[in-house]
Amino acid sequence: MTLWICATCGVEHADSPEPPAADCAICSDERQWVPRTGQKWTTAEELRAAGIRVGLREIEPGLIAVTSDPEVGIGQQSMLVKTDAGNLLFDPLGYVDDDAAVRVLEHGPVLAIVASHPHMYGAQVSWSRALGDAPVYVNGADEEWVRRPDDVIRIFRGTLELAPGLELHTLGGHFPGSTAALWDAGAEGKGVLLAGDAIFPNPNGTSVSFMRSYPNLLPLSAAVVARLARQALGLRFDRLFNNFGRSVPQDAHAVIRASADRYIAWVRGDHDDLT
Repeated sequence: MTLWICATCGVEHADSPEPPAADCAICSDERQWVPRTGQKWTTAEELRAAGIRVGLREIEPGLIAVTSDPEVGIGQQSMLVKTDAGNLLFDPLGYVDDDAAVRVLEHGPVLAIVASHPHMYGAQVSWSRALGDAPVYVNGADEEWVRRPDDVIRIFRGTLELAPGLELHTLGGHFPGSTAALWDAGAEGKGVLLAGDAIFPNPNGTSVSFMRSYPNLLPLSAAVVARLARQALGLRFDRLFNNFGRSVPQDAHAVIRASADRYIAWVRGDHDDLT
């Protein structure tokens, strides 16, 4: 039996003697895509033979970026959040090997593995096995998208405290269960929000956007963005990271508020005279 990994999104699927007959359900959804050339499957063994290497880099004290070279699937940047009670691996990569697990565990035990949304499920169960069966928390609003069911998966809804000063919050928007991790000790004690794709920093780092689909450019409604921003602004943080290495390094509350107002004005039609 073989664990099959979608080459496009990097999400592992349940083991089977042959690749899944159907296209990857996550990529077939309107928020993602199946390549013109058709569905392609790979395996951890093929990726290892291709020379995939996992690297760790400190972003700030207590926050480690975990990346692969070459990129796997969507190519997300995982985040390892360190706390005295144990660490969180957020948005796990689609590949893990023994060396990567050892290097992650050098920073302390992992108390949870969490993906911000289904595009980021990656090799979450394989990461769990490599990290001593660390629990994998999946937002119940997105449970239907789990491609590799396993006993290590635990369903949560709403808000979940993983450790003192480390919480999961459901923001919705991109997916109904889009989840952010709030780390109180980050940003020199001002708080860090790991928001995945729910709140996406623009290249300048001083504005953000909100989308149902980034690759297919599908917008969210004004009402949803207002709700999402309101939920985020109810949390205490000063710095925001997404899942591809972009950030709002400071004053993230003000940036989200101004960006949400701008987005809502455009989709509401306030500036149609400019088009």
